[in-house]
Amino acid sequence: MENNPAASDARQPFRDERGQGAIVFDPVRLRQATPALFDAEHYGADAQAVQGQGGRGAAWFVRGDFGAAVLRHYRRGGWMARLSADVYWWRGEAQVRSLREFSLMRELHAAALPVPAPIAAMYRRQGSGYRAAILVERIADVRAFAEVVSRAQVQAPWAAAGKAIARCHHHGAHHADLNAHNILVAADHRLWLIDWDKGRREVAPGAWCDAVLDRLERSLRKQCKDVSSPMIDKGMAILREAHDQELRT
Repeated sequence: MENNPAASDARQPFRDERGQGAIVFDPVRLRQATPALFDAEHYGADAQAVQGQGGRGAAWFVRGDFGAAVLRHYRRGGWMARLSADVYWWRGEAQVRSLREFSLMRELHAAALPVPAPIAAMYRRQGSGYRAAILVERIADVRAFAEVVSRAQVQAPWAAAGKAIARCHHHGAHHADLNAHNILVAADHRLWLIDWDKGRREVAPGAWCDAVLDRLERSLRKQCKDVSSPMIDKGMAILREAHDQELRT
């Protein structure tokens, strides 16, 4: 997948005391973009740290002229975090994770897929590395699929989840980490797939679709410890059947 900004995207280079970089943003949602948009302190009391799963302690709910959003700083996980928590090796702007995620989400949202609208993404170079952040539309009144499954179990929206995932797969959108907290269920019963970091476009649906569902199933078994294994089996069977039927349409 290329991450060249679409014709409708705006790009703003910048230089400040912390380095130089660029911001790519949706000019419909933002008249102008500055690095301050990606600092939680900029929003004062309107910035609330995201609790629970995801974000690795570097995500906030914020609000501005662009509306309600989620600000996320990119953080490493696993053993690499011991070397550097948030600095990535510079391999050129085309490989910047925040810009790649922004570009993919813009494409998927424009295709009316269940993906929140990205508002802006930035990177700031420092020597041979860079730090990055992204600002994404916040969907109101949502719960993580893991929470819904834990409460509703077999009555959870398994089929709807399968169809939502299949719609993305039909478009060739490969989510790199579709876990039970990256599917959100809204009060209006719509489902949303979030956190497309390291996601990519595939030529066509294939074996990778099953791998995505396998990853989701492992996540459900890990996160929903109060749900029996047979219940997860039943729910995933419903989800997979709905997914496969949607792909065939």
